[in-house]
Amino acid sequence: MTKTERIEAVIAGKLPDRPPVLGGWIAHPRALVEISGAAEADYLRDPRRVAVSAYEKLGADGLIGVFTTKDLDTYRNQNKENYLKSDTGKSFEEAVRIAEGLPDAEEYAKQFDFDACYNGLKKEFADMKKICGDMAYMPANWSAGARITWYGEYGYENFFLLVGLRPDLGAKLCRLGGVSGLFYSKLTARAVTDGLMPKAVLLGEDICTQRGPMISMSFMREHYAPELARGLIPLLEAGCKPVWHCDGDIRPMLPMLLDCGIKGFQGFQPECGMHIEEIVNLRARGGEKLLIMGPISVTTELPVMTPAEIRAKVKYYADVCKDKADLIFFTANTINPDVPVENIKAFYGAVNDYAY
Repeated sequence: MTKTERIEAVIAGKLPDRPPVLGGWIAHPRALVEISGAAEADYLRDPRRVAVSAYEKLGADGLIGVFTTKDLDTYRNQNKENYLKSDTGKSFEEAVRIAEGLPDAEEYAKQFDFDACYNGLKKEFADMKKICGDMAYMPANWSAGARITWYGEYGYENFFLLVGLRPDLGAKLCRLGGVSGLFYSKLTARAVTDGLMPKAVLLGEDICTQRGPMISMSFMREHYAPELARGLIPLLEAGCKPVWHCDGDIRPMLPMLLDCGIKGFQGFQPECGMHIEEIVNLRARGGEKLLIMGPISVTTELPVMTPAEIRAKVKYYADVCKDKADLIFFTANTINPDVPVENIKAFYGAVNDYAY
């Protein structure tokens, strides 16, 4: 099977020759340089090309994106300029005034230019096709579906105070998040219909800690779930499976997400109670098996295990998912410098060596 055929088979619920494996989230530039065999100067000149070369050598079937940095000693693109800070400098009263001044959903929708955004998306796919070789490009669309998290604009404290003290404004933000989520879902649905990407997209929001959701389930069920369900319709109508990114303990959210139309999950932190052995027994809204992207941990497995232990984990997870869930191997989150290069190679090598 070709790499794209392997991915498309799994998405369609069919058994390929072996599980496909995705790349794109190695957030350690020196690892990418070592794996690719490129010179450090090559990475500094064209980090994306070196990164893609590394995934080719690892045997990745597809790319969920390409994580690169501006230098060899940076491993997360987060700093004081672009990090979603807990304090934006706004008082709560200012946050309230800003939220009250936001337009209604109909007016808010006028800011989105579908043709311009889709032309940009097509250019991105064309650019990536030139360097991806036979690997499939299937980028995440974190804006698709709906949006409940506005802490980037208001700050964490202000945002959660808005939801708690002014639930009317929290509901308003959910409505506006639904407008934007629907728009970005339509973009991805069009990309799928036009054959630019496989029929699955990674999306979702970081709304859970290790102890569960940061917003009450009653609020999310009332105000967020209807927007998410509406926002997923274009994807589902295009035959595209929405796959939810799991950070923290999202177990209380699972029934709601499945009811809204989520068809799969990516990530999993077993230390938070998210165990693949339990997840694979869940079913999507139509009764079909879930699409799993994962579940190799970047906290409890890749950084601390031996290559032999990692290879054994790959076999174990493939066996756990077989006949219960459709599996595309991927990491739970970004691979950082605490993961030895030999463990990265062991992970990808074990997937390529596995046969159903």
